[in-house]
Amino acid sequence: MESTWHRDSAVGRLTMTLPIAVIALMIPVGLFLEELPRAIRFAPFVVSVGLFGLPHGAVDHLMPVRLSDASLKRSLAVVSVVYAILGGLYLAVWAVSPAVALVAFIGMTWFHWGQGDVFALRAFGEADHIRTRSDRWASLIVRGGLPMLVPLLGQPEGYQRVVNGIIELFDPTATAALAPLFRLDTRLALGVGFGVFTLSSLLWTARHVWKSDISAVGITWDAVEIGVLWVFFWLVPPVFAVGLYFAVWHAVRHIGRLAIVDPESRDALDAGEWPTALWRFYRDATPLTIASLALFAGLYVWVPTDGSLNALLAIYLVGIAVLTLPHVAVVTWMDRQQYGEAYY
Repeated sequence: MESTWHRDSAVGRLTMTLPIAVIALMIPVGLFLEELPRAIRFAPFVVSVGLFGLPHGAVDHLMPVRLSDASLKRSLAVVSVVYAILGGLYLAVWAVSPAVALVAFIGMTWFHWGQGDVFALRAFGEADHIRTRSDRWASLIVRGGLPMLVPLLGQPEGYQRVVNGIIELFDPTATAALAPLFRLDTRLALGVGFGVFTLSSLLWTARHVWKSDISAVGITWDAVEIGVLWVFFWLVPPVFAVGLYFAVWHAVRHIGRLAIVDPESRDALDAGEWPTALWRFYRDATPLTIASLALFAGLYVWVPTDGSLNALLAIYLVGIAVLTLPHVAVVTWMDRQQYGEAYY
């Protein structure tokens, strides 16, 4: 099965240019966003519930069918077991040690959002400069660190409010464990280290351009995206920035990937029949999206809150965390199916 859409195609252009266009346009908003009502700052996460964010992972149960010879029954059974075991164990960690669970959530999201961008660069763009396992790991670390680390560096107070709000759902005293993360000296060390690694990774992958006769378009596009995301996450308050990135960057690119492995959606998009492809996606994603909402409702009943926007966001993020671990397992399996055992 063909596993790429060139960026010059309609789907490639949408998948690669729509996210960066939206993110770039929102950078000036970050300068005055704190003066707007909190509902506006929380809007991307609210929209993500039904638009792209939450549904983008709700098609995992069909991936074994579309990427292997598994039957629908076996696909449903295997993915259900993966979600039940990994999600259940991770939920237990939240109850026992929320600080550890939160650090794990940041780490797995760092990895997952990095792997999503590495795949998108290869599948929808021109990523001749990302050839080897070391290239992929370097790109993954940078791409995942942009939404997970840069907000801590540029917007530490907002980042700490979100972190503390999540941990306090389970144990208000556990917030002290992560307090050193927000000290100035810690953030300076992380900022310098990550900045150096960002530049080094671009230079490392650029060696393919210098040593062989390949176009510099891919490395240029890579550098532009990284630069825009650095500025965006530095300036824009974390709740709005991460929520918007989740909905219009990561989720949109993963939905493009889902279309690649669904022959009918791919044919529809190649023919310019966007409504057909979108209908197929939402049809496939609706059952598990509803099931996910039931999980959030259960968390709301289980964990006492004051019903504020901050508390509701914290509940939503814990639910997303519980779903993220098995989703990462499925997507990692997809990477290996589509690009081989040596992908990482």
